[in-house]
Amino acid sequence: MNISVELTLTPLQDTFEEPIISFIKRLRSSGLTVLENPLSTQVYGEYDNVMSILQTEIKEALEMVDKGLLYMKIVKSDRSEYEPHF
Repeated sequence: MNISVELTLTPLQDTFEEPIISFIKRLRSSGLTVLENPLSTQVYGEYDNVMSILQTEIKEALEMVDKGLLYMKIVKSDRSEYEPHF
């Protein structure tokens, strides 16, 4: 089963750029399809593979911050090729 996951990491501290950049770079090197925009990062792939990688990378990201939030949305399909029809 393929999934699409939208992630938003929000460190609740003054020094927030490095944890976000590090998280995105690790996701890029994971082998997953990764798309980014200014508000979130999307990853796409097979469920077990995506969730295994995210388990490791989310833990690492949260360990880099004193306090933080991570929002995650999961869609049951690969939406990486989505284009608006309007």
